[in-house]
Amino acid sequence: MSLETVVEDIRDEARARADDIREDAEAEAEEIVSEAEADAEETLEDAKRAAERTVAQEREQQLSSAKLEAKQMRLEARRDVLEEVREQVEEAIVSLDGDEREELTRALLDAAAAEFDDGDDISVYGRADDDALLEDILADYDGFSHAGEYDCLGGVVVESEESRLRVNNTFDSVLEDVWEDNLREISTRLFDEQ
Repeated sequence: MSLETVVEDIRDEARARADDIREDAEAEAEEIVSEAEADAEETLEDAKRAAERTVAQEREQQLSSAKLEAKQMRLEARRDVLEEVREQVEEAIVSLDGDEREELTRALLDAAAAEFDDGDDISVYGRADDDALLEDILADYDGFSHAGEYDCLGGVVVESEESRLRVNNTFDSVLEDVWEDNLREISTRLFDEQ
């Protein structure tokens, strides 16, 4: 065997070894690329799912926010309607006149008078426009005197120094009690809630 043959065998062996190393490297590179592509695909899918969750959460938050805003607007509109109805009721009360106003005022005065002891000096206050009406009514009550004006829709505020008692029997106080006691029913009727 000549030196050239040995050199050629070594070269062949080195080439074969280099081919094996290259094949192994290419296979390893393909595996790395394949794993990297799989990881990239998984990362992309994770990012898509995260983005979809974020979009769904934001959509849900916006929907909830819109629902809350709509509910608040409905409640505000209902509150406005209830205020308007209350104002109309107050206007109707203020416009009561004649026998009906006298009858209601007497009933409120009688209810208040029952709270005081006989012989007390009773002061009665009322709406400025009802001064003449109160003077006429009080002529029928011993110990009762018209003491002045009270800012109200009508009715009476009655007090006594001796009893240290004050009774507010104004149309306003009656309306407030009736309104509070029946607000749910009023709302149901106005807004057709079942």
